[in-house]
Amino acid sequence: MTVLVAGAGPAGARLAQQLAIQGISVILVERLIDPQTDAFSSAVVPIQALADLSIPDDSISVRWKGWQLFDPDGIKYQWWSQRDLGVILNFGSLRQQLWQKALEVGVEFLSGWRVKSVLSSHEWADVELVGPNGLHQTRRVRWVVDATGHSRVLLGSSAPSKPFNADLFLDGLGVEWILQGDQNSSTYWRDRVSFFLGSQWIPYGYGWIFPMAGDQLKVGICRLPPPLTDHLEPLSSLLNRLLLKTQLDCLPVLDRHGGVVRSSILRREAHVIGRVIGVGDAVSTANLLGGEGIRHALVSADVLAPLLVEACCQPSNASQSRKINPLLQFERQLRHRLGWRWNLSGRLAKRTWWGLCDQKSDRRLGSLINALSTSANAEDLSRLLFDYRFERYGLRFLPYLMGWR
Repeated sequence: MTVLVAGAGPAGARLAQQLAIQGISVILVERLIDPQTDAFSSAVVPIQALADLSIPDDSISVRWKGWQLFDPDGIKYQWWSQRDLGVILNFGSLRQQLWQKALEVGVEFLSGWRVKSVLSSHEWADVELVGPNGLHQTRRVRWVVDATGHSRVLLGSSAPSKPFNADLFLDGLGVEWILQGDQNSSTYWRDRVSFFLGSQWIPYGYGWIFPMAGDQLKVGICRLPPPLTDHLEPLSSLLNRLLLKTQLDCLPVLDRHGGVVRSSILRREAHVIGRVIGVGDAVSTANLLGGEGIRHALVSADVLAPLLVEACCQPSNASQSRKINPLLQFERQLRHRLGWRWNLSGRLAKRTWWGLCDQKSDRRLGSLINALSTSANAEDLSRLLFDYRFERYGLRFLPYLMGWR
């Protein structure tokens, strides 16, 4: 009754912990040794998620109360609340906390290892592992979980996992630097999350500046162009230009990291193939309208855990005709948990980022930001951008979505 989880990011580590608490034997395999390595995530989450998803307090870097948007013309808009609207997480610390909790409940944690192959049968899967110094071992387990992120290392090579033609993937590439500021340079960015929107800032994408503890600043950009787009300016040039315009180019750089974000709009890719189940970004839980990944990855683990426990508790010697695989409910339950607004936000992300490349799109986006400045407060903006509450602005969004302005 063993489950092997490949990938100890937020979804994989959370799932491993929940399974072990329910008495399931869990092997958690992670290619990294240090949780601070490759810690690429903007890590902004709404305040309610701390309680809803049991996010460890030790992973919180700062709390924030305001939204600050710079439109394509460089005009600044602000929305402020009297209470905390969200937090910025230290992603490396979050990963470390999740790893530690998994170990505390008895998960067998193989850091520095990766899954080389999975051979599924009717009752089990044989998993070949590769570890440090070329070590090899094979484990026979009941189920294998692909928590390897957008690359879908275990699910991605299977033909049935490809989405339908109508379900497009949105691909983004981001880069983020951690800068060491001081009290003067960080004051302007404190207590708020700042975004830079428009092709004059980042064609086909957006930029951000987030405060961190100790007067540090996260400065990053993400670009999501249409497929086969030519003549794209290097991300490093775009980031350097953002630093120049915000007068942060002289601050010391503590860390440089980057990564890929990738999701399908309708999430029609296969969630279960043979003895392999996807979770987190492997089943497109990164929402690309705002680049959120952590919160939805944790949700996917919460949805999958009880179904996988039920699947593991079925007797292996039961006849195939009497077995009902509870994992077949996973895709439907996750779709229900994410809600109908999810697909709308995906279509809006495609409309926004793929078309953000000229003055016409800048004017359209600028008009939308200006309209929100007169009709929404800070809490409204959080509900719009975190909960995808578009219906309140239906008449305002319709012309934008249809390209009428």
